Amino acid sequence: MNMIRLLRADEIECRVSTISEKGVSLLLYKDARVDQRILDETFTPLGWQRTHQSIDGNLYCTVSIWDSEKKQWISKQDVGTAGYTEQEKSQASDSFKRACFNIGIGRELYTAPDFIWVTADKVKMQKKGDKWMTYDRFHVQSIEYNDQREISALVIANSWDKVVYSWIAPKPAASKAAETGLSKTQMNSLQKELVRTGVALEAVLERYHLNRPEEMGPDTYKQAMLSLKKTKAKSPVA
Repeated sequence: MNMIRLLRADEIECRVSTISEKGVSLLLYKDARVDQRILDETFTPLGWQRTHQSIDGNLYCTVSIWDSEKKQWISKQDVGTAGYTEQEKSQASDSFKRACFNIGIGRELYTAPDFIWVTADKVKMQKKGDKWMTYDRFHVQSIEYNDQREISALVIANSWDKVVYSWIAPKPAASKAAETGLSKTQMNSLQKELVRTGVALEAVLERYHLNRPEEMGPDTYKQAMLSLKKTKAKSPVA
């Protein structure tokens, strides 16, 4: 099978995940149009196909690639989640994008930094009621990969092409924090609690006198998670 290329900077989009008076956290993602374009480029428009199937009320997508050597279709399947609007359409699109991740398109996004944090001095924000908002848009200005197809450098800019975030992957043996830091699962669990409670990452780091989440050891992680779990969930938007 043909090797699927890595995503270009202009094919990666940024979405605001959380926002507080301290700043915003961003997530990287790809859309279905990127998946379709790469499938066409790699396998030709007639070399792949997609089908959808409803199972127990959930919509699944199967993407199949024609293997000319084995003379058969190779398929990958995944389920989608519904958005707030046009739920059937969003579920179909989400299941397609997830199936494409299984094939290998955009899988490098899983190696992005666990927390992409843009401080408040680099974002135009305003407060509406008890919630902070921003109309700023962000995009990946440049991205680099290592030989393992992992993200090794990342630069994000705003709509005016002003850099608001830059990151270079630490060398494995160069940083003690990288050796003793948290696992990806622990970092994801921490982020979920931050989203649930509305507590800013900066506040947690400040409390434990840390500069980056990668510096948080197992004991500090346990203390932070215990404190967050005792915190009430933020009020839902009316």
